[in-house]
Amino acid sequence: ELPPSHLSAARAAAVAVGYLRYLRGGPGRGLELRALRRARRQDIDDVGHKYYLELELEDVLDTDRSVSCTAEVLYPLGSKATAPHVQVTVQGELRSTEQADQEFYNRIRSLETELVAENIPDSHGNVPPELEPIHLLAWLASGYVIWQNSTENTKFHLAQVKHVKQVKRSDEDLQFDYVVLLHEMVSQEVMPWEVTVLWHPQRGARVSRHGRQ
Repeated sequence: ELPPSHLSAARAAAVAVGYLRYLRGGPGRGLELRALRRARRQDIDDVGHKYYLELELEDVLDTDRSVSCTAEVLYPLGSKATAPHVQVTVQGELRSTEQADQEFYNRIRSLETELVAENIPDSHGNVPPELEPIHLLAWLASGYVIWQNSTENTKFHLAQVKHVKQVKRSDEDLQFDYVVLLHEMVSQEVMPWEVTVLWHPQRGARVSRHGRQ
């Protein structure tokens, strides 16, 4: 059993939240950790370190309620190139974003020219309301990057969207090419990362490519 304030528990929780953000986030939902309730670590011989976590999450657009979640995060021994194995179970219902998703999709599809923006949030921490869905999609995309690139000794956090450009496609998906700044809290390094996310209101999101700039 680890105290919830334990640094390694907090790092494992960041991986679990990143993973869930990628799976269940979108332009109308941004999941973040409200509290880490319990944490336990198991050292499995010849396999790796496994963390069992009980989390409370909230949607940044709906902070009046929260959902509970259990997660298992396994850091495999050996290769740094292997992403942690994550399993997450959400208890309770997340607010529906169907209508907001469709409205955002229709708005972007109807633009005369492709959307381009930078510095979200700005130097004062402000996100213009019309760019909030773009920011939340960056959260989702960075959730994937955090999950894929975390080790037991790192803790990543999305600091800013440096640049985003919509790319017109021949299919139904929306495509956004991002350059995001990820802050690694342990080393205090800020890393620019290129990540492309495809999104559709029925199919959800997927990261098609990512790499450190």
